Order: sequence, then structure tokens, then C-alpha cells
Amino acid sequence: MKIKRVFLVVLDSMGIGQEPDAAEYGDGICNTLGSIAKSDRFSTKNLAKLGLFNIEGVECGEKVAAPLAAFARLRESSKGKDTTIGHWEIAGIYSASPLPTFPNGFPAPLLEKLEAAFGRKIICNKPYSGTAVIEDYGQQQLDTGALIVYTSADSVLQIAAHESMVSPEELYDYCRKAREILTGEWGVGRVIARPYEGEYPNFERTSRRHDFSMEPPANTMLDSLTKAGFDTIGVGKISDIFAARGVQKHIPINGNTDGMNQAIKCLQEDFTGLCFINLVDFDMKYGHRRDIDGYAQAMTDFDVQLEEFMEKMKDDDVLMITADHGCDPGAPGTDHTREYVPYLVYGKAIAAGTDLKTAPTFANISATVLDMFDLSIDTYGESFKAKICK
Repeated sequence: MKIKRVFLVVLDSMGIGQEPDAAEYGDGICNTLGSIAKSDRFSTKNLAKLGLFNIEGVECGEKVAAPLAAFARLRESSKGKDTTIGHWEIAGIYSASPLPTFPNGFPAPLLEKLEAAFGRKIICNKPYSGTAVIEDYGQQQLDTGALIVYTSADSVLQIAAHESMVSPEELYDYCRKAREILTGEWGVGRVIARPYEGEYPNFERTSRRHDFSMEPPANTMLDSLTKAGFDTIGVGKISDIFAARGVQKHIPINGNTDGMNQAIKCLQEDFTGLCFINLVDFDMKYGHRRDIDGYAQAMTDFDVQLEEFMEKMKDDDVLMITADHGCDPGAPGTDHTREYVPYLVYGKAIAAGTDLKTAPTFANISATVLDMFDLSIDTYGESFKAKICK
């Protein structure tokens, strides 16, 4: 059967168990799915029907006798456990070195260059929670006009400012300047604008966040599809992650529910190619904040929308569901966790119940997508098409 459209949904941070080298990344026992499955707010009957709990190594949940999807456990081969590295590997890039992180803050020479480019002083310069940093530094930012610069366990530099003092567009301009400076040993994966509003002590981040990512260092499936004349749609932060390269249409979203609603709307559009969707709330709102019940409820809510999505799929559509790393809300700390990720492939063209076992790289996803559109595989990874397509 000829495949017209692939919908690739990334459940941001929904890992399914620690990888063998997890200790090298500072992780002990970690299993995002295992942690949230213990919550009484976790109910994912549709993911179960697809075969989520049939995946090799998954010990929670109940296996089904006849999964509706092909399924696999994917191991991350790149060196890292962050959003950028994970998505790049999904799209066909192997990263031999992790992106730099700054657990002690950014070095003085870099701060000097940033302050000179901004024409403003910098305050904070520490790893921080995004909500806590505006509680602790938000009023100082308003009083002095300095910019709040902070990082996290990820390879990011974040800049926060009150919208009454620094407009979102001005903040974006500061981020663009920072992006130009942040290369080489300072080359973080993302520079993130974090505007906020309100009055002390009730500051709140606004929805006008924007990510400025490092451009992918090699060809991705998005590049290949675009070059071949196929449509590419990015829902959520996909365009940001790939520095807009290869993404022909960007659809911004406000949370997971809106993200799935937008994906469902895309089902009604006439296009041929890839719709690539990221649902970031799992990671940003629940994983990093170690909120097991919140994460579990978010998965339950996704599962409800998944049923609607599946019902509205056309015969020549394929749905893929995966993740980009783990962020176990039951693990210590607030960092991502080095985990395997699930891979579910569903549609009329897919041989239901095909067990693909464990594959060595996320990049098999990109190879499979390109193969489904009969394109040469010019990315890292090997295609599953021959095993899963009828």
C-alpha cells in the first residue's frame, strides 16, 4: 500500500527504562514509564492496544495478545540525553560528543562578550528552575534593567526579562546575538527566550517563549523530504529544534492538548509527507518538576486524544509514536535520564503485532520514514520498512 502521510509524535521525555550506560550520564535506576504507571491517575488503554507494554524490557502494564501496531525499543547511540541530541538522532544524525553544559554557570569571558553584545548587565548565571529564577531575580531585573541569564542540566542558555521592560521581540534579538556568540566550546544546543509578566511575588512566565537552536550539523530526514518535494509540517517546538531547516510549515502550540488538537486538524489537510509533532509538557511541566501524578495524568489525557486521532486516520496514513530521552519523575534531581524510548508504528499499511525487539539507534526512525516515501536513505540508521509494511 502506498503511504501518503506520516505523523510522527514525540512524547517528550517518555523513556521506558535505563540504558546500559546510564551511570556514565549520572543516572542510577531510572524508568519514566515505570514511575508514572504506578500512579492511580495513569490509564492508557489505547497505547496498550498499540503494544506499548509488549515492548521488550517493559515490565509495567499488561501485554495484549494482538497489538495493533508494530513496536520496538530504541536505544540512543549518540552521546547525550537532551532534547536537541535526541531529536537530531530521530531525524538521522549521530552525535559523537555531547553538547556542552555549564553546571557552575557560564565562564567570565563569555559573560563579558554577552554583556557587550546586549548593552545590559547580566544577573544570576546559575543553573535554575525557570519558575524559581523569576521568583528570586525577577524584581532585581525590573529594578536594574539587567537580564536574567541562567542554565539548567541541559545544554541551554536561557534569558529572562519582564515584558514591561524588555519586549518579546527585543528579548528575541538578545537571543539571536547570544546564538552568534555561542559556538565552539560554548556551543550550547539552545538559547531560550523566557519572557515573564506580573508583579512580585507573583511573576509568571508567558507563552511567548522562543528557542534559538544550533543548526543541525548534518543532513536530516526533513532536509531529504523537502529536497524531494514532500511536505514537512512541524507542530510545537520542532521548527525551533531544527533551526527551522527543512520545516516548511510551523504550527505553534500551547501545551500538549493543543498540540494533539493541531495534529488532528492536520489529518484534515491535503498534504503528502511528514507531520512531526513534539509534546513538551511531559518533560517541561512534569518530568523536570518530578511530578509523578501530573505526568501520569498528562499521559492519560494524551491517550484519550490518541483514540480520536486513530479514528480519523486515512488508509494511507501512518502514525509513529516515540520519545527523545527520559525524564523520570521518580528519580533524584531534576535532570533528564538516559533511557531507551518506545517506538510504535500504526496504520492500514503496517503489519500489526510486528515485534522489532531492541534497535541500536533512534535514527532507524528517519531511515524508515524516508524508505516509506521511496527515498534513498542518506541519514544515519537502518529502515524497518521491509519488516513492518504490508
